[in-house]
Order: sequence, then C-alpha cells, then structure tokens
Amino acid sequence: SAKGRTAGVSPPSLKRDTFIMAGREAGGGGVAARAAQKLFSLSGLFAVYKPKGPTSAAVLNLLKEKLLAEAGVQTNGNKRKSQVLKIGHGGTLDSAATGVLVVGIGKGTKLLKTILAGSKKYTAIGLLGKATDTLDATGKVTEEKPYDQVTKRDLENVLQKFTGDIMQVPPLYSALKKDGERLSTLVKRGEAVEAKPARPVRVYSLSLQQFQPPLFTLDVECGGGFYVRSLVSDIGKELSTCASMQELTRTKHGPFTLEEHALHEDKWTIDEIARSLEHCMSLLPGEPSHKKFKTEHPEETTIFSFYIFLQKLKGNVDWMK
Repeated sequence: SAKGRTAGVSPPSLKRDTFIMAGREAGGGGVAARAAQKLFSLSGLFAVYKPKGPTSAAVLNLLKEKLLAEAGVQTNGNKRKSQVLKIGHGGTLDSAATGVLVVGIGKGTKLLKTILAGSKKYTAIGLLGKATDTLDATGKVTEEKPYDQVTKRDLENVLQKFTGDIMQVPPLYSALKKDGERLSTLVKRGEAVEAKPARPVRVYSLSLQQFQPPLFTLDVECGGGFYVRSLVSDIGKELSTCASMQELTRTKHGPFTLEEHALHEDKWTIDEIARSLEHCMSLLPGEPSHKKFKTEHPEETTIFSFYIFLQKLKGNVDWMK
C-alpha cells in the first residue's frame, strides 16, 4: 500500500463539447453523441478491481481507453488523455497486489486526496524465514533465517505491538519521492537512497487468520500512509527471524468493498459506472443500512458529506467558486 495521486485535468466545456461533436461524427450519430454526453456528465466516486500485474496507473489508463472508445471519442494517439476525461484514482496498489481501487470521475476527483487518508482493509500473506530488498515476493532475497521456533501464540502476541498508533519506516521501494522522483526509481538506478524516517501511522485492527509455517495470513485495517509490506517485515524482526510479504489484497477502501463495489473489467462501461455512482449514494451518512459506517471512522463521514454537496452542485460554476 502506498500513497496515490489524483490523475486527470478538467477540460474546458468548449473542449468537452468538441469531443462530444467528434463522437457524433465518429459513427453512430446521435447514439455516440448521447454516450459521449453521458460519459462527460459522470461525476463522483466508484471502485474498480485491480488485478495482479499492471500498475494502478495502467489500470486507470485502460479504464479511460475503454470509456472513450465506447463514447466514440477519438484521441488520435494523443497520450494526454487526461485532457479529454477528468479521472483519477485514490491510492496506489503495488503491481503485485490486487483488490479495490477507488476511482474519481468529474468533480469526484476533488475527493481523492481526502479518501486517500481514509481507512483501508487488507488481507496479506507473509512468509517467515526470508527477507527481500522490496519486502515482498517481487524482490531479491537478502537474508534467510530459521523460523522453526515461532509458534502461533508468539505471532498473535507480537501483533498486539503493531496495533493502534505506531511508528513505521516506509520501504525504499515505494511511491514516496525524493527531489521529485520515486524512491523505487532511484534505487533501481543504483543510486544511494536513505530510508525515510519513521512516521506515525494508525492500525485500527490486526488479526491472525491462518498460521501454516512458514506462511501466515493477516487481516489489517489501517489508516492512510501505511505499508503492509513494512508491517510483515517488522513482524519477522520482532520474532527474531525475518519475513516478506507474498500476497496482498485490498478488501476495503473507505466504504467501498471488494465484494460489493469493485467493478471488474467486463463492467467498465458508461452505464455500469453510472449505476455504480448512483449506488455510492447509499453508502453516505444518513442511510439506515449504513449507520455503522457513520460511527466507525468519523473522518469518512466528512468525506461523503462533501460528496453529497458536490452532487447537489450539478456543475453550478458560481457555487463551486
């Protein structure tokens, strides 16, 4: 898990109208024009499923391409698709990770920085006895230690030390930046990079779900800026051995869950996303079926109260100013 960033720049209305006209001329006439108009009117937050392999940015780019193609909008090979469609994601998932990726579209992109600081839930599989330079299965093994002495009770006791408000040193291979460049990029170039200092992070809950040495499975709920890879590595050190993360799945981000809200690629269509954006309204404070969410993490109530405000503006520029 790492900090994400908002992608996309809002095009002027004249430019948007130009692309809608282009959609009409591209074929399909009124149908294409209506699809383009609907696409550019979408606004809010929804979630997609990120598979293992591609980066979060690559997933977002594929989503853009599919939506623009459906709307009949021709980009003519223009790499700056963000000028055409205002869209971004709310928190990077590592390439090897899977799960919920929150996406903002239209005015919803203004919420992404806030949701980045919200709570997230993960399921992680750790491996005792091996450490890697990336702290996960994609890196080179840097250390091996015996782990036979570790018991299930030992592991459960250690987890208590990593719950609550703790200090954590971020991994070198991360999206954090130094002089405008990602630390991971600098490390891959062979440049000497010092670890970032430990910083405060919050772990709402941490539990052991399975223990089959050398593998163990954790459920983690944490705040923004938390690295599960670092957690697994630190747990290994606390147990007088070493450990690295083998698999990571983000099961929840804010109110968006993997089971209920994450759209798989076959549902990356304008109509499906429009329905998903409508469904998002049911996640907001005040809905009887979601009162638990309202008290679970107060900062998220603020996020989605602001979301209601944006929805009510409906493009009213004077109000927005």
